This record gives sequence, structure tokens and C-alpha cells, in this order.
Amino acid sequence: MRIAESVTFAGGGIDRAAWLRGDAAALAGHFAMPGTRVLPVWRGKPLLSPEGAGFLPAGHPLLAEPRGETVFLGLSGGVALFARDVSGWQPPEGSDLPQPGFFDATEQRHPDIAEGWRFAELRAVMAGLPRADAELIATAKAVLGWHRTHRFCSVCGQQSVVAQAGWQRVCPSCGAQHFPRTDPVVIMLVTHGNRTLLGRSPGWPEGMYSCLAGFMEPGETLEAAVRREVAEETGVLVGAVRYLASQPWPHPSSLMIGCQGDALGTEITLDPAELEHALWISREELAEVLAGTHGQIRQPRRGAIAEFLMSAWVADRLD
Repeated sequence: MRIAESVTFAGGGIDRAAWLRGDAAALAGHFAMPGTRVLPVWRGKPLLSPEGAGFLPAGHPLLAEPRGETVFLGLSGGVALFARDVSGWQPPEGSDLPQPGFFDATEQRHPDIAEGWRFAELRAVMAGLPRADAELIATAKAVLGWHRTHRFCSVCGQQSVVAQAGWQRVCPSCGAQHFPRTDPVVIMLVTHGNRTLLGRSPGWPEGMYSCLAGFMEPGETLEAAVRREVAEETGVLVGAVRYLASQPWPHPSSLMIGCQGDALGTEITLDPAELEHALWISREELAEVLAGTHGQIRQPRRGAIAEFLMSAWVADRLD
């Protein structure tokens, strides 16, 4: 797919400089340089400026939180970029608290940061971020999230320690090495002639539908995972499957693998444990959905790979 890397979080082209990760002295030297910048992430929310990612000088007071992990993101024009978990910071009294659920619309502001800078849910801003910033934020959010949930060795149960500039954890007891995880998820544009199959999960906002998706299982190919997930959720059988594009999805740590599948029939037998509803929609109707003018289905969130795949299909750009 020729436009595959135009999807959000992809194609930023950052230099991850992985060769520096094991050189503690060189990294310390980079961190001490005046131009070094650090992206704070608070409880999964990146710091955002009016222009994009909210990188701060390495000596900023907000970064002094002693309990957070630090990850080396890479180099940009010779300048070292890091991310730091500052989840121990407590917002001032009277600030909005994070809200549970599908989407947290609250924003938190630090008193020592300029007006317009705030910690915010990535889903709210992802489509408007500069390409390189989007990739850096997605990387920071995913790796720091992994550190928060994988502090203990899965082999012996002892607490592990950070290594390789945040890209590894090592168990001091048994020596086991642990690496940031990425969970592969197939997301598929299933078509039958001029129609495509959409579904909605229980608990989604009213009117929200999307392409079907599901986690891959051990021993599966992409094609097998697409066919299994569609059959399990809707009873629709899929024949030919082709890969289209992929998207890192740091909510918390998935890789969305976009595919197109040819349905062999259109009868839906719904699995209510997986989906609340599924339907076939024509290309013309989907154009209305994408424009926000459909009477029943809400416009998909910009920046998500589902919206990218649907828009490409409506525009006949899946090649």
C-alpha cells in the first residue's frame, strides 16, 4: 500500500540510535548537554505544547521526580531526546482528576510550565501532531507504560532493574532479561462488493462503529488471525486476505496490523460477548460517516488506523 506510512504514529523517521543504549557514559554526557530535551509522561498522558510534544530542558524541576523511569528515545539533529515518567507528581488542589472509561477528556497543568502546555489524553490530539512528535510520543508512552506494569521478573518474581537506557529490565536475582512487549492486533477492512463490515463493542460511545479487530494468537499467520476473528465475532467467513498497513498503538502497547479481507458471504451471526452489533454498510454510506453527516453512525476518530483504512477504501486507494 503506497500510502501505508502516512498513518498516525508511523513514518516519523526518528533516529533511535540503539547503539548508544548500552553506553552509560556516552548517554550521561548527552544528558548533561544544554540542548538535551526530555518528554514528561504523567500517568500515561504526555506533556503537550501548543505545537506538539512538550519536551523540556533536562534540568526542569518537573523532571526531578525520583521514582520515575527514564527512557532514551534517540537523536534529532545530534540532540538527545529522552522521556521520563513523572506520575508521582500531584496536580494542584482543585485540578481535574483523571476520569476512568473509554476516553479521559481531563487535562492537567503544572504550575512551572508555560500557559497552553498540559498533560492530555493522546487520543484527543494524535491526528494533529507533527509526524516525528507523534512517533516519539507513542514510543515514550508505550515503553514507560511497560515499565510501570512489568517491574517484577516473570521467571523468579524478584524486582527487576532498568537497563539499556530504558529498553530492557534485568533481574539481579536470576539474571533474566526482559524487553518491552508489543502485542500484535489484526484490524481488518472486510468487504463484499460495494459494502464493508463494521461492528461495535459493548461500552463504546453511542453510535461508534469500527472495523473488526482482535489479538493474534501464538502459531497464527496474519491471514489466519483475520479469518478467525471475523468468524468468531460475526460468523462471516473470509477468503483472500492481504496486508495493507500497520500502526503502533500505545494504548497500551499494541501494533495494529491493517488488512483487507474478502467476505465469502454476508449473513451475520453475532457473538454478543464480543460485539454489541455489526452491520454491512455501503461505500456511499461510509463516505457520509467519514464526513460526519450519517444519521446513526458517528464519525470515526481521526488518526486511528480504522479511519485510515475506511478513508482509503472510500477513495479507492487500497493499492
